[in-house]
Amino acid sequence: MISVAGEVWFNDPALRKIMALLNADGGEARIAGGAVRNTLMGLPVGDIDIATTLVPSEVVARAGAAGIKAVPTGIEHGTVTLVTAGVPFEVTTLRRDVATDGRRADVAFGTDWRADAERRDLTINALYAATDGRVIDLVNGLPDIETRTVRFIGDAAQRIAEDHLRILRFFRFFAHYGTGRPDADGLRACARAKETLGRLSAERVWAETRKLLSAADPGRALLWMRQTGVLGEILPESERWGIDAIPALVDAERAFGWPVDPLARLAAIVPPDGERLKGLAARLRLSKAEAAVLDRWSAAPAIPEKIADTAFDRLLYRHGSDGIALRLRLALATARAKPGDAAAMAFAALCQRLLKRADGWRKPAFPLSGTDVLAAGVPAGAKVGETLATLEAEWVASNFRLDRADLLARLEAAGGTPEQ
Repeated sequence: MISVAGEVWFNDPALRKIMALLNADGGEARIAGGAVRNTLMGLPVGDIDIATTLVPSEVVARAGAAGIKAVPTGIEHGTVTLVTAGVPFEVTTLRRDVATDGRRADVAFGTDWRADAERRDLTINALYAATDGRVIDLVNGLPDIETRTVRFIGDAAQRIAEDHLRILRFFRFFAHYGTGRPDADGLRACARAKETLGRLSAERVWAETRKLLSAADPGRALLWMRQTGVLGEILPESERWGIDAIPALVDAERAFGWPVDPLARLAAIVPPDGERLKGLAARLRLSKAEAAVLDRWSAAPAIPEKIADTAFDRLLYRHGSDGIALRLRLALATARAKPGDAAAMAFAALCQRLLKRADGWRKPAFPLSGTDVLAAGVPAGAKVGETLATLEAEWVASNFRLDRADLLARLEAAGGTPEQ
């Protein structure tokens, strides 16, 4: 018997309290999905989801009687989040699909564990653990766990027709959990249905894509997405730019201990074209912060093969450090992938040194303000900004060595207006 009973997470008092509550008085609850999958694959367990035969109103009533906070996070689909000891647990009533349109499903609550398992997407996501820790497999998922095979439950085309986002989930789970070649039936079904991705909300598409790009190594998944045409559907900007930079970037991340950054992976497979990236950000509804990162990266200058530290500092001041740092990481990764090329190795060394400088960069504050210029007799208006800009340019050209007294002296010597 395969069991998770010995796992630390399974014996957490908060979880045991919830399980005891839901399994009392004729109810039945099991741990569902990711926690079971990750445990059997030897991977860390994050959120713990629970499936139950109890309807949401009964879950809420039991929680209230036990003094447990209940949040109706998705009650129309049977999901209530119970919070105890500060730990949230999503509790979802067993369901079957009544109607689906590829974007959403109308569900009916039930007590049939097999029907609940068979409506899920992938075999490795449809395992349960009973209250004693025993793993229950109703869709033949355990063999796929052993071989790390990502496979749709039942007919792949039907699973995708129920929810088109499952195309991206197939590749996302392959990126995180799969080995070898993706399941052939799944690949064919994804390729045939790829145009349906355009019917989904941009937020759902980007959320799933971001999770895929957050895998330790998304390279093989991206390769198969390109082969099936799925990548071109969601990221047409990648078509001519390609995904060849991903293996080198992943290798550099591991070599230098860089954190996995989905935006860096995205930048590696799209061109640094500001206008096209603005279109991408708008189409996928990227957050303002995400769009700003891509904008600063595309606006950052290409890294020259030779540059002095002082000149580099001026670049950092003018363009900001994060966009240049991303340029450096991608350039360093690409250069490292050419170990027999002496010029590439020299450039890699330069990028590594400059990256360290960029990561430690703190933008200096310009010592003057418009108030200083006005006090020097420059009349209010456009001339104030022009004068300030000229002084700032002189300060930057001095490698930030001119102090406030120096700049005020220059302002005074020019009669309030430095030479243009």
